Amino acid sequence: MSFVIIPYDRLSPETLYGVVEEFVTRDGTDYGEREVTLEVKISQIINQLKSNEAVIAFDQESQSCNIVKSDDPSLPELR
Repeated sequence: MSFVIIPYDRLSPETLYGVVEEFVTRDGTDYGEREVTLEVKISQIINQLKSNEAVIAFDQESQSCNIVKSDDPSLPELR
């Protein structure tokens, strides 16, 4: 796989919001037993990006973005 890490702060606020919103509304995204509003989910992910707990990874092969934990083993170039 050929991932490119996209620094969150290189995206416009509107683009960042759109990327994060698309991520949190994907089928299979689970936030546990209690309901969390869309705005809270988006805020949580943006905070994780800002604190370097998560990164935006662009897969050049599939031309898609994903947000993953910074220590995710599928991102060997981050290690």
